[in-house]
Amino acid sequence: MFRYIVRRLIQMIPLLIGVSILVFLLGHLAPGDPVRMLLGEEATAEDVARLHAVYGFDQPLPVQYFRWFSRAIRGDLGVSIRQTIPVSTLIFERLGATIELAVVSVVIAILLGIPLGLFASTRRGSLWDFLTMIVSLIGVSMPGFWLGLVLLSYVALHVSWLPMFGRDASIIGGLWTLITQFRADELINSFRYILLPAVALGTSMMAIIARLTRSSMLEVLSKDYIRTAQAKGLKRSVVVVKHALRNALMPVITMVGIQFGAMLGGAVVTETVFAWPGVGRLVINAITQRDFPLVQGGVLMMALIFTLVNLLVDVCYAFVNPRIRYE
Repeated sequence: MFRYIVRRLIQMIPLLIGVSILVFLLGHLAPGDPVRMLLGEEATAEDVARLHAVYGFDQPLPVQYFRWFSRAIRGDLGVSIRQTIPVSTLIFERLGATIELAVVSVVIAILLGIPLGLFASTRRGSLWDFLTMIVSLIGVSMPGFWLGLVLLSYVALHVSWLPMFGRDASIIGGLWTLITQFRADELINSFRYILLPAVALGTSMMAIIARLTRSSMLEVLSKDYIRTAQAKGLKRSVVVVKHALRNALMPVITMVGIQFGAMLGGAVVTETVFAWPGVGRLVINAITQRDFPLVQGGVLMMALIFTLVNLLVDVCYAFVNPRIRYE
């Protein structure tokens, strides 16, 4: 297992290099001059040239890239052009909010999706199975931003307990307050703010999990060892949960890992709709302002998290199914 993890970490290196090259080129080849936007249209050519030299934009693109990437691998992602603050500082200030939103969305999707898929698979062909699949189809078809606007218009406006925008406190901070001070108000308040964005972001994933769990369960339930377990007189609940579900979760775990990475990208739109102070909203603002270092650092950080999540998913295989070993 250790050798497998090391090998996967080594394989991440060319992937991250490729992402960094792509993001760097897309940012610099897109129309718009960040220096001109910063100084305004009335700036003289001398002022523009001087600031280009300060940020190194007067150098050839390969020189700019190697200079930026050599600093990035040492943890220095540069300085924001607009805010004149280190990019790493800006990202880490908001990274917790993005990860928190993605994690809560995944938890909601898993807690709803797996039971729905399990319920539908054990009642194949029934009305409940049909209704579950209809709900899943609707969930897959709804764009996250549209569902977010619907939740704002028809839920947040009529339920005063649910705020419409922003973020008050972190869930980790609320848990710490609950443990150390035995106060639950901060934790409850954090859930109030994160509930609607998490539902908007996690609904599509919940529907995918439900459909995948159902199809995987139906395949496992037709196996010979399941019929053998039933012939031994084991309770149906034991057969379904202990024997069938554990093996049916393998493709679900793969999909959860992939969707978690997709959520980090999808959170960009959701964070914008709900004014959630995460990395996605930070990158969107940086794109509109042509803040190259901030865009490059944000996307590179998201790519790193995505690859680490996929590695974690592969490692989880061995714990879910002990027959799997990586040589």
